[in-house]
This record gives sequence, structure tokens and C-alpha cells, in this order.
Amino acid sequence: MHVPRKESLIFYATVPDVCPYLGDREMVSVFADPQQPMSPALYGGLIELGFRRSGNHVYRHQCRGCHACVPLRLPVDRFRPDRNQRRVASRNQDITVRIRPSAFDPAHFQLYERYVNTRHQGGGMDDPTPESYWGFVASHWGQTQLVEFRLGEQLVGVAVTDQVPMGLSAVYTYFDPDLAARSLGTLAILWQVKAARRMGLPYVYLGFWNAQTPKMAYKIRFQPAEGLVDGIWGPAP
Repeated sequence: MHVPRKESLIFYATVPDVCPYLGDREMVSVFADPQQPMSPALYGGLIELGFRRSGNHVYRHQCRGCHACVPLRLPVDRFRPDRNQRRVASRNQDITVRIRPSAFDPAHFQLYERYVNTRHQGGGMDDPTPESYWGFVASHWGQTQLVEFRLGEQLVGVAVTDQVPMGLSAVYTYFDPDLAARSLGTLAILWQVKAARRMGLPYVYLGFWNAQTPKMAYKIRFQPAEGLVDGIWGPAP
């Protein structure tokens, strides 16, 4: 795939640090120069090369001797929900969806704060501030929507979703930790697949999959998933 103005991009590598997924290994990430212009089209090309974003920062993992983190995407036309995913959809028929523009909402932050302090305690994301939250989920150049999931009028989940030329990118999803039995993370991906299909977009990009990390391993349940291995998209290993 052609990446617009690829030749003008500058990338920087981080110093090796302890891997947050596999504690006995080191992680190195490659970042696009944040001082250079970025756009949805350019970012879409980089996603095809395995990059993701965190706020305005576009990165991918490039760890020496380790390929555990695999960029994953889901071809929406070929996706068929399995029995468990169909149950999740049925269980949540009382959930309504609202699409909001990318703007800070105190109610969103309060839900995010509860989520990370419950689900990611001690993982570096707990005790967030409004500034750290918004710096993580938003970008000034992206086409981002905040997809709300509501039970009646109660906000129970938010899926931060980017639109790029080849699909929708699942940036981050957070939900009411008291409603874990509803599997709202799975529901969010099912909604993104339907939305991409409605928009005529071929893929939903699910970020990195790591079979050895339970918090990431669930993504492989969405089939037929494709992984980027040695620069080529193919059936996920």
C-alpha cells in the first residue's frame, strides 16, 4: 500500500525498557516524529504497516528477537460471530448506541477513571487525570468518534474509534467494571464491524494481539482475523 509522503517521515526508537506484557523481555517502540504533519490518510497508510496511535503519537513495537505482538485486523465482509459473540449481542439488546464527536466529556472521564482503577490497577494507567485521559484518547489530526453505549440513560461504555481510508480502528474501549458480565468490550467490536460494513469499509483494526497476554489474547476470537507478520497480512498465526 502507498503511504502518502512516506519518504519525508522521520522515526525514532525508544530505549529498551521492561515489556509491560511479558515482564522477562524488553520492549522497543518506533515513533513517527510528532513534530511532522499527520493526517487520517497518512495514518491509515501507517496502520497498514502495523502502527497504532496513543493520543497524537503514532508508534509500533519493534523489539529485538521478539515478535509476540502481532497487529491484527478483521475483514468485515468475511466475519461471522461465533456462538459466544451472538450471545453477547443478544444479552445486550437493551443497550443503545450514541455517536459523539471527539470532545472531552466529564462523564466519559469518570467512567474511564473507574475502569482503569479497577481493571488496570498498578499497570501505569491508574489514577488518571482529565489531562492524561484526553491526551491518551484524542488526537488533533484524526477522524475520531466517541461511541457511547447506554443502558437507559446510564453511560456504561465508550469505544474510541478512528476512521481511516481502509476501515475503522479500535483505539480503546472502556466500560462500567460492575457490568463485566455483559462483555461490553466484545459488544463494542461487534458494533464497529457493523459500522464498517455499513460504511463500505473493509477492515476493523484491533491493535496488537499477544497470545501470551490474557488482556490481548481475546482478540483472536474474532475470525477470520488477519495478522501482519514479516510485513505481510495473512491469516493470524
